[in-house]
Amino acid sequence: MSGDERGERNGRSASSSRRGVASSGQGTPSPVRGRLTRARVLAAAVALADREGMPALTMRRLATDLGVEPMALYHYAAGKDELLNGMIEAFYAEVNERLGPVPPEVDWRAEVHRIAAVFCAVADTHPALLPLVVARPLSVPLARRPTSMLRLNERLLDLIGRGGYDGAQALWIYRALAGWILGYLLVDKRQIVDNPDEPEPLLRLGLHRLPAAEYPRLRALAPLLAEHDAPTELAAGLDILLDALTAEH
Repeated sequence: MSGDERGERNGRSASSSRRGVASSGQGTPSPVRGRLTRARVLAAAVALADREGMPALTMRRLATDLGVEPMALYHYAAGKDELLNGMIEAFYAEVNERLGPVPPEVDWRAEVHRIAAVFCAVADTHPALLPLVVARPLSVPLARRPTSMLRLNERLLDLIGRGGYDGAQALWIYRALAGWILGYLLVDKRQIVDNPDEPEPLLRLGLHRLPAAEYPRLRALAPLLAEHDAPTELAAGLDILLDALTAEH
């Protein structure tokens, strides 16, 4: 190899090193090494769950993705439990960021619909997190739940108050709305497709395996179960609920 060739090769290697990316033997870039922050750790954990599901999330695997030793993560999350709590915090923070500030003059029902639509969109982005977001806070005292979650709770209660409801009635409406939004999305996002490459809905969902004589209604609903508009269904149910909850006000 000539001196010029060696110089060019060394220059490329140095340039790659400065960018923090090195090629592996298979041509795959290694993780970018940089200063860790809590936000970066949580973002990487959410991204890993998005790509490969929650079972893939371990402290060791997360450290590999971030290009650090596993022990480096414990400064930002004392363990797996704290990491999971942080991912819930990140989920609600994304909802709040997409919502932005509450407009000073707003129709409260329209804003409730907007919250539901944004929550649905974030759940679409992070479907693997939804069971965690719904179930895990139930085992945590209200005041210890993530701040971003409490802020969304407060926002919804404030909107209900703007609608003229307070006290027990406001809490009743809040619980009904939260139950509908979370419950609908949990059922919708947890549907498991049996064969994603199959165009026929009955086969794609695996419902052809159910005896027609015993499960005629489930089989008949296959096209609707396979192809439905979740935001529209969520909004329609929300209107029915709001109409019923506020009918006597």
